[in-house]
Amino acid sequence: MNFLLTEQQRLIQNLAREFARREIAPLAARADQEAAFPMVVHDRMRALGLANLTIPTAFGGDGLGVADLALVTEQLSWACAGITGAVGINSIVADVFHLAGTEAQKRLVFDRLRAGGWGAYAVTEPGAGSDVAAIQTRADKRKGRYLINGSKVWISNAPLAAFFIVFAKTDGAARHGGISAFLVDRDTPGLRLGKSMGKLGQRAAPAGEVFFDSVEVPEDRRIGAEGEGFLIAMKVFDRSRPMVGALALGLAQRALDEAVAYARQRHTMGKPIIEHQAIGHKLADMAVRVEASRLLVYQAASLVDAGERNTLQAAYAKLFAADTAMHCATEAIQVFGGMGYSTEYPVEKLFRDAKVLQIYEGTSEIQKSIIARELARQ
Repeated sequence: MNFLLTEQQRLIQNLAREFARREIAPLAARADQEAAFPMVVHDRMRALGLANLTIPTAFGGDGLGVADLALVTEQLSWACAGITGAVGINSIVADVFHLAGTEAQKRLVFDRLRAGGWGAYAVTEPGAGSDVAAIQTRADKRKGRYLINGSKVWISNAPLAAFFIVFAKTDGAARHGGISAFLVDRDTPGLRLGKSMGKLGQRAAPAGEVFFDSVEVPEDRRIGAEGEGFLIAMKVFDRSRPMVGALALGLAQRALDEAVAYARQRHTMGKPIIEHQAIGHKLADMAVRVEASRLLVYQAASLVDAGERNTLQAAYAKLFAADTAMHCATEAIQVFGGMGYSTEYPVEKLFRDAKVLQIYEGTSEIQKSIIARELARQ
């Protein structure tokens, strides 16, 4: 498989790299400390054409592919995984409509996103994380409308969102086949936001609770047919997991870059610590894992653009890149020694930001189950 970039891809990669270093990196520490998304970043991304990349040209977007989005995600995450993760939720929201939206729904949602609006993807519940089929939120049909009752938790961008993609049970007796998806505006009566969630890392990306108390949704706001919600969610994962891999890749590359730079200038026993085998081998191992992650991420993303099924490759990429990010962040702290534990250096933030990459969009354990299942089918 050829991963040589086109001229257009090199241009957008360079644009994203420059933007990350100039606009995001200087704000990252403060955004983390304040647990607040710097809205100026999103505004500037939109102005430069770095936001909502996959919206089709027919709807006023750039019509770029998943591999292009991965290139941008990697570069932005190098500067801050939290800020990049928040922006990335809008791409996941767009994925829902790429896969299952009507023309009218696409026009409505894509116009909102292009105008600077935020969406949120509401699946997770207090008793349903990895087991999506266990959700308890209900959507009962009444005279051509649905009444949604229930609650969601850990919903990324909930405090920012103007609308939500809500997954709810339309058939309580079914499991996977009883879930449907709905487009619900934030200002719909009965929809209420709960508390924002305090987090270990990626603190610039807000997350919160959402409650539904007899929220009325017209039938034309159902996405796909009744009972197709689980299938839609699984197809979205095939597009979104390579993006989480790219997010992890950018973080891992930053950890490697910081560790190499420190190891070059820090001296012990009369020479830079990079020349000590114990440190040099750590850096070599980090570099191999980063490069392997890059190949897996771009393979998984490229398969989407080629119209090929990528469930196995998306799991490979998400699993390996997330574990690599955690490994590289941990080893970077070790290379820094005591200074790595200090907030004066960025590696402690990389460590905190990395952990959740092994949890959201399907835990590392879930990815291994998917891989085993896919291998059994071969």
